[in-house]
Amino acid sequence: MVEPSQLNWRIARSIIGHRWISATILLAITLFFAAGLRNVQLQTIFSDLLPSDHPFVQTYKAHPNFGNPLTVTIMVQRKDGDIYNAETLAKVWDLTRDIDLAPAVDHDQVLSIATEKARYAVAVPGGIDVRPLMENHPPRTAAEIADFRERVKKSPNARRFLIADDQSATLINATFIEHNLDYGETFRYLQQLVEKARDAKHEVFMAGQPALTGWVYHYEWEMLGIFGVTAAAMILALILYMRNVTGVVAPVLASVVSAIWGFGFVGWLGVPVEPLVMVVPMLLVARSFSHCVQATERYYEVFAHISDRRKAAEISMAVMMAPGVLGIFTDVAGLMLVAVAPIPAMQRFALFTGFWAMMLVPTSVLLTPLALLWLPRPKNVKSIVGADAEEGTGHRAIKHLLDRIARLTFGRRARATTAVLLVAVALGGWEFSKLTIGNPVEGTPLLHPDSEFNRAVAAINRHFPGVNTLEVVFEAKSEDRLDRVVRHADTIMTMQRFQHIMEDNPNPPAATLSFADYLGEANRLFSGGNPKWAPLDRDDAAVSAAAGALMVGTSPKAFLHVTDFEQRNGTVSLWYKDNRQETVDEALRQARAAVAEVGAEHPDFRIRLAGGTIALQQSMNDTVDQYHYIILGLLNLVILLGCGLAYRSLMAGIILLIPVNLSNLFLLAVMTALGIGLDVNTLLIMAIGIGVGIDYGIYLLSRICEEYQDYGEEGAAILASVTTTGKAIFFTAMINLIGILPWYVMSELKFLSDMGLMLVMVMLINMVLALIALPLCVWWIKPHFVRSKDLLVGEGVDLSQFVFHQPAVADEARDVEGLLADSRRKGVAGAKS
Repeated sequence: MVEPSQLNWRIARSIIGHRWISATILLAITLFFAAGLRNVQLQTIFSDLLPSDHPFVQTYKAHPNFGNPLTVTIMVQRKDGDIYNAETLAKVWDLTRDIDLAPAVDHDQVLSIATEKARYAVAVPGGIDVRPLMENHPPRTAAEIADFRERVKKSPNARRFLIADDQSATLINATFIEHNLDYGETFRYLQQLVEKARDAKHEVFMAGQPALTGWVYHYEWEMLGIFGVTAAAMILALILYMRNVTGVVAPVLASVVSAIWGFGFVGWLGVPVEPLVMVVPMLLVARSFSHCVQATERYYEVFAHISDRRKAAEISMAVMMAPGVLGIFTDVAGLMLVAVAPIPAMQRFALFTGFWAMMLVPTSVLLTPLALLWLPRPKNVKSIVGADAEEGTGHRAIKHLLDRIARLTFGRRARATTAVLLVAVALGGWEFSKLTIGNPVEGTPLLHPDSEFNRAVAAINRHFPGVNTLEVVFEAKSEDRLDRVVRHADTIMTMQRFQHIMEDNPNPPAATLSFADYLGEANRLFSGGNPKWAPLDRDDAAVSAAAGALMVGTSPKAFLHVTDFEQRNGTVSLWYKDNRQETVDEALRQARAAVAEVGAEHPDFRIRLAGGTIALQQSMNDTVDQYHYIILGLLNLVILLGCGLAYRSLMAGIILLIPVNLSNLFLLAVMTALGIGLDVNTLLIMAIGIGVGIDYGIYLLSRICEEYQDYGEEGAAILASVTTTGKAIFFTAMINLIGILPWYVMSELKFLSDMGLMLVMVMLINMVLALIALPLCVWWIKPHFVRSKDLLVGEGVDLSQFVFHQPAVADEARDVEGLLADSRRKGVAGAKS
């Protein structure tokens, strides 16, 4: 028999012996963290979702006005004609002014045909006259509408970017200030405007990053509702499985306490929790249930032998402490190592969930035996351990199923099982080879394809160049703020050449725009209106004169989308119809080739790639591509060393890692089949899958080591382990499934739905492979550490040394022991046959 270490015994005896002091300490800590719950914030900070060390992100932060992703785009569409009617133009006018009153809006960056920044120009004696498309009121009469239509014809950029080609729709763009932005408040305000503006003749669509995040906030109450449903389902599953108060209350108590500690921790730190990853705390609750059920099952096994509640609690704590702590260690490693990726929001998430997982040691490993000791004595112990022929038919059915599974993993049947597994691995590897990194759909994968947001993105993309831009920045080298580099001829000519190269590609952007596009028209008008004067001379004086003419009577703020206020830095904006990964890859390939052709370094400026939604999306994909191997490699190394130390053999770490890495392979194959790309969010699932999934293997391998000491043969040890500890593994996997599956079925957020589905697959695949692949590895390798009696994670104890004090109870316990012994003898016979 593999005995628990002396340290485990000392800790268990101390905690159980001083249980009131232990409980008081746990209560005091719980009250401390409970006081921090009032400070918990669910909040998205957009810039913290970006990898801080990526050059694209650094370009965006240096020039946030260029292609600012915190821009909302609203499209007003006339259903029965064009926008040139008093009703539609009045609606656009009113909507523009209401949007300008939105919380956190940047008033200088609200643009529509109803703002002063939408202008047209005409030649007049002595220069040009630049005026707003609309005066101080929307056109009302037929003459005013006709005049407005003529003005639009004289404004090329308004025709291209603000009014659809079929003239049925127009756009309103508004940029928001991040440090003032409350996504929930701003979204509610804008959504009310959108719904109010819709009527029988008009459809109104809203897109943009703030709107997307607003939809996530909109579903917060739905998240809380799903939390309630999953918690109720998990408790119901516990009731049906345990059928006693003790087995239900102990896991629930430990899980509630761990949740208070986890949320209270971030509350005291004052760091926000990203709403998009709220399914992971539900997983941690399920993991708490899992560890508690393992401890409770072992408590029942011991209690069935000795019928001494205090001694049973002490023994089960000592026995389960090492494998429980090792399993939690792998949970913590899987969560904490996410922080390797330089994404601030993920680093905060790793701190939050990693601490929560770490706290499962005191709340699940230590608190559970204390709760079992104080809660009422269970009356159906024999039923749960499967020693009663009349009761516990559900438990006996599970054991029968596991008995059939176990017999496939040793003896002659192991060859066929291994062959089937290898074929499955080959098929999974083939499917995995087709995995893509990035967004595989138009719009956002966070929401369902038929969601209001994705329908808005599709509608805007149909009528306009799109909502996705790639910003190529022309950055001044000089520190002199008076050096207006964008007015230099070299800068303007390079911009124009870059745009021409991009537009000549086989798959060009839908549109391009730069400060240079405004200068040609200004030069023509300033020179009397003759089209031959539109081309600019390659001369600083000519370019500066055209820029000066353009700015007459106009605020520099009108051009903040293409140049900064001092006109030192500029951008070439490239529009794309969608942000599918193939579109992003092609856009960046073309941009890099064009930059190489025109030259990235010039005497007065440099060209930097890149800003805009296209570049920021790619920055996260590059981070995933770079760090997912690093994170998984480090996680494998940490688990290998930790498990190797616990079992005093690196072979133990290898055996444990084989099933979880195969599980990871199958998960990625299923993702490919479902069309789910690998991104920052799915990277998180992969790390969690390995760290959490290995728990099953640790509990099962520890039990195999124990049973080997009784039987002296791998096959019998596997059979006995899979039908005992495997039963708890089977049930805890079902608990995880019940706890997470409602997110897939009920969530309106496709991301949480997909995340729930993937976590369910992770748990199920890990369970199946733990019960099949791990025993196969033990059978074929026959490792020496299994035979060792000196392991830190042995799950066994010799119960014959304990005296039965109550005769009636002793007789009952010996009956149970006899039934278990008989079952084990049958297992040995079956294994040898």
